[in-house]
Amino acid sequence: MNRLVLIGNGFDLAHGLKTSYKDFICWYWKQRVLSLYDFRGKTSDDGLCKFSILTYETWNYFLFYNHIQLKFVEDTKFIDVTNDKETFGIEYYPLFERIHKSIETKGWVDIENDYYDLLKEYLNDNAPEEKIVALHSELQLLQEKLVEYLKSIKVSDELLNTGIRQKIYAPFKTTEISISGQQALKEHIEAGLELKDRDWEWKLIPYDSICYTKGYVEEYKKRLSNNDPYVGQEEPPHELMLPNKIMLLNFNYTPTAHLYLKESSLFSINQIHGNLNDPSSVIFGYGDELDENFRTLLNRNDNKYLCNIKSIKYLEADNYRKMLSFIESEPYQILIMGHSCGNSDRTLLNTLFEHKNCVSIKPYYYKYDKYKDNYIDLVQNISRNFTDMKLMRDRVVNKTYCEPLTNNNS
Repeated sequence: MNRLVLIGNGFDLAHGLKTSYKDFICWYWKQRVLSLYDFRGKTSDDGLCKFSILTYETWNYFLFYNHIQLKFVEDTKFIDVTNDKETFGIEYYPLFERIHKSIETKGWVDIENDYYDLLKEYLNDNAPEEKIVALHSELQLLQEKLVEYLKSIKVSDELLNTGIRQKIYAPFKTTEISISGQQALKEHIEAGLELKDRDWEWKLIPYDSICYTKGYVEEYKKRLSNNDPYVGQEEPPHELMLPNKIMLLNFNYTPTAHLYLKESSLFSINQIHGNLNDPSSVIFGYGDELDENFRTLLNRNDNKYLCNIKSIKYLEADNYRKMLSFIESEPYQILIMGHSCGNSDRTLLNTLFEHKNCVSIKPYYYKYDKYKDNYIDLVQNISRNFTDMKLMRDRVVNKTYCEPLTNNNS
């Protein structure tokens, strides 16, 4: 039995990294406004928004002549001169306007969701071709700037969280496995009991720093042969409950996941959405084939509407195929670490959650304070990725056996 760990942006946030879309937009505004100091024109247009100055010849002349220091507030307000409508003008492109309003009204934003909502509106309104092309160009520009921002964030070994590492390497627990998956767990334990010494050494090598040994297994075998009454009434030795293989399915572009696994024939890291070292590999868009509007997109018979659909872009690399090979190989447990399980990855998540080999889905939730956490929100999102609610209730681990990703509110 294997383990598949879904790693989302909450994983990076748990390490103190400013990788949220809101952090990215705040960075963008700062870079955007600073660029005005060197801009020798009246209207600065970067494809996301236009800054216009109405009463001076150039932005450069205005800023230096008046010795103005533009101020930044890392919140919904980005520049303190925007209230002066007689001197300044700002015009947003459609997607960026929606993003800005989301941050202004909700305090957060999901760029991929906003993009898909706008695309559906254009579809329903029979928008002209140039409008669709412009929307794709705007998303592409945002993707390029996002890559630039994330590259500026440093990931070092000091960020490694011992508690998170232990969760990734932890043995299975019988209470985490679905009722329909109990037979798979039984077979996993029985296969462990049949391993020879050399096979045990091979299996435990990747776990060396976790201090697992096969000694407890030998003791358990003896108790089995002696018909010890406690055998079968308690959790088997941890060594028997270790995953055969672990894959970290990293939905982030950052390399934080690489702090936690030494890749080998047993352990692997799958950058399913690409990585920052190869910007051309980055997949940024939307992936919800279960959405009722998706069929309408396909029926338009116009490829322009499908430019940024994730399930199609997965075919540009072999990461998706590697994931499929992993889940087809044998039963697996899913751990969710920092992934919101929102609709933008719904197609892929449905494939994982409803696959015949999935025996457990264990979400690690975020704890806001002593009394409040997001377990229910997370499970509600998980449920949207199922078409069979009975299957969902069997596979998702209930809160009694779940825990926060970290022991603090970071």
